[in-house]
Amino acid sequence: MAQIIDGKKLAEALTEAVTQENAAYCKKHPQPCLAIVSSGSDPASQVYIKTKVRALEKAGMQSRIIPYSETISERELAACVQNLNADDTVDGILIQLPLPYPLDSKRILAPLDPAKDVDGFTPENLGRLLTGSSGFIPCTPQGIMYALRQYGILLSGAHAVIVGRSAIVGKPLAALLTAADATVTLCHSKTKDLAALTRQADILIAAAGHPALITGSMIKKGAAVIDVGINRVPDPTAPKGSRLTGDVDFESAAEQAGWITPVPGGVGPLTVAMVLRNTLRAAQLRHGCLPETETGAQANTGTAGC
Repeated sequence: MAQIIDGKKLAEALTEAVTQENAAYCKKHPQPCLAIVSSGSDPASQVYIKTKVRALEKAGMQSRIIPYSETISERELAACVQNLNADDTVDGILIQLPLPYPLDSKRILAPLDPAKDVDGFTPENLGRLLTGSSGFIPCTPQGIMYALRQYGILLSGAHAVIVGRSAIVGKPLAALLTAADATVTLCHSKTKDLAALTRQADILIAAAGHPALITGSMIKKGAAVIDVGINRVPDPTAPKGSRLTGDVDFESAAEQAGWITPVPGGVGPLTVAMVLRNTLRAAQLRHGCLPETETGAQANTGTAGC
């Protein structure tokens, strides 16, 4: 059976390190503040926001929720972003996705100040990632890289197969793995004979948003399997008539994999921990406590002071 990659345990340790560093930072500076812009009433988004707010509070940071209805116009949301860019009391800005239809997330994110973009979704930060320059990195890929390294999974020379090409996970993760000297295959809905490719992977990342897309028969023996999917599926035996599941069929995959992340308790907690880490980094950077080169994936906790 595969070794479980305990994202919750890793996130708790990382959050504790960030909390201690933040306590030292706050002796000379105001608490870091993250503004979270919420539009609409998507249930999953509301859960994510509450989780982030609780984590920020526990780490000694401030949160500012800016709620809008699903009828918010693009012009109004863009104005909100510009106001937050200019607000000196705000260190980081997070636009909760997905946005209500027909809002275009690309146009909303584009004017966001890259120095406050803790999600790493602005064109400038994504461009910096692709060119190997410093900048904020999307939190889920950052958390995945952290987990792989913490569990000692070999990256250099490994064949990594990513199923899902989003700008939030798949594409930035491909850049990070390439920078770590892995050979990367990026798959998507048009990929032919997906199983033939996934069976070649030393590291397999499932981020397609399809429940149980990856089964044990699609996994190379001993591979590291990272399940990014969060899907709610009907289950009459569950208390609420449904349950959370990933993009990987956990039971069959665990028989083949060397390492595997569970859902829940795998990638999700690490994503939240990286939001905290990037919020502190944004505050430190704004107050001159951190070299700009320390915002990226290789930056350590506990090394910056001012």
